[in-house]
Amino acid sequence: MRFRSLAERQQVTESVLLKRLIDSAVHSVGQSDAEVLRSPARRLRGSRLCVRLHPDDQWLLLERAAARQMAAATYVSVLVRAHLRDLSPLPKAELMALKRAVAELNAIGRNLNQLARAAHQHGQKGESIYTTLTSLLRVCEAMRTHIKDLIKANTLAWEVGHATISS
Repeated sequence: MRFRSLAERQQVTESVLLKRLIDSAVHSVGQSDAEVLRSPARRLRGSRLCVRLHPDDQWLLLERAAARQMAAATYVSVLVRAHLRDLSPLPKAELMALKRAVAELNAIGRNLNQLARAAHQHGQKGESIYTTLTSLLRVCEAMRTHIKDLIKANTLAWEVGHATISS
């Protein structure tokens, strides 16, 4: 209350008055104190950044972070880091899904090799091998399509948000 009264008497906002007081304090410190204030290690020590968002934007942020199963602060951090470093962000859950899909494709590849060896060694009829290989090929194509869709959805979600994609 006293601070507000002081700001009103000087015909400035509380923010302007606070800025003036801080500037005054910083300019009055000795050289060694000023160096500490300018030190990059000192500035990065807390590594926190406060951002004001419009209530609608805050709501969208929470919604999109929840859709990615991430905390809102983590979601913002990933977006900022991706933008600054020109990265393509991929949340942990989606990365794990891709890794599982790749592992499945590797297993299918091993099965195909085993079938080819067995057919060559045992002289199995070509028709039964063809049917089995055709089935495995369909599975591989479905997984490839699924992985492509996942990557496409990931890219679009980071560009425009999941609400636009689902509609």
